[in-house]
Amino acid sequence: MLRRPALLITALAGASALLVAGCAPQDETAGAGAASAGGSASTTASCSPTDLQTLTPGTFTVATSQPAYEPWFSDDDPSNGQGFESAVAYAVAGQLGYSKEQVTWTVADFNAAIAPGPKQFDVDINQFSITEERKQAVDFSTPYYDVAQAVVTDGASKAASVTDLAGLKDLRLGAQVGTTSYTAITDQVQPTQQPSVFNTNDDAVAALKNGQVDAIVVDLPTAFYMAAAQLDAGKVVGQLATPSGGATDTFGMVLDKGSPLTACVSRAVDTLREDGTLAKLQQEWLDEAAQAPVLT
Repeated sequence: MLRRPALLITALAGASALLVAGCAPQDETAGAGAASAGGSASTTASCSPTDLQTLTPGTFTVATSQPAYEPWFSDDDPSNGQGFESAVAYAVAGQLGYSKEQVTWTVADFNAAIAPGPKQFDVDINQFSITEERKQAVDFSTPYYDVAQAVVTDGASKAASVTDLAGLKDLRLGAQVGTTSYTAITDQVQPTQQPSVFNTNDDAVAALKNGQVDAIVVDLPTAFYMAAAQLDAGKVVGQLATPSGGATDTFGMVLDKGSPLTACVSRAVDTLREDGTLAKLQQEWLDEAAQAPVLT
């Protein structure tokens, strides 16, 4: 089983920090937390499986895309509980009162998951950054991870010698369509150019290997995985600084707009943050993957 590549294990001490935020008492958290993340402010009298209005009664249906990438998942099998997001999903389900056997996984396209319309899942966990635009179409749980964007390349690319943002301006960069990685390129690196767009990160890696792009922008843990396991002499060139204004890119679970589950899912995430579970899972799966210079 591919758990964590050697570079991933040695590189990430000092990862982007988890969001550490105060949490109101439980009665208030369900409404306030969900609303702040872009979810429904309605509350549920009980967050137990017998009262939750899930897609299938007594079952918690979790979606992600296919393939499911390291280090967020392991062996392309979300159901095995291995990898940060798989572990987080099971921890949230457990907090809500669902056993592992009561969790069902399904596949959902990344862009379809954040598009308007009914969902065939209770939650989707797939490195979804919480943005104002997306909150118009879907609900988000409160954040379970703070993340930086990073530039990754292979040893044969001229991007491998870059040490600052100026060195990236004339290079051919690419990112997965519809992601904040793409937005990071257009906002922070190449505002006057059009980056290459790919349907999946695997497509972006193939383009890098074929010389179609010089580097890829992805979230930092994924960049370390690509460098260690998918690229020849792969290298994380560096991470991008937090945008001016201090806005932090955070990941949240996606739910249907106005979902009756949003408040309870957010309450579960907040509890896992407060009791240290999220920090432990981050340390196990991600924290040994995020030491990279900030490109200025």
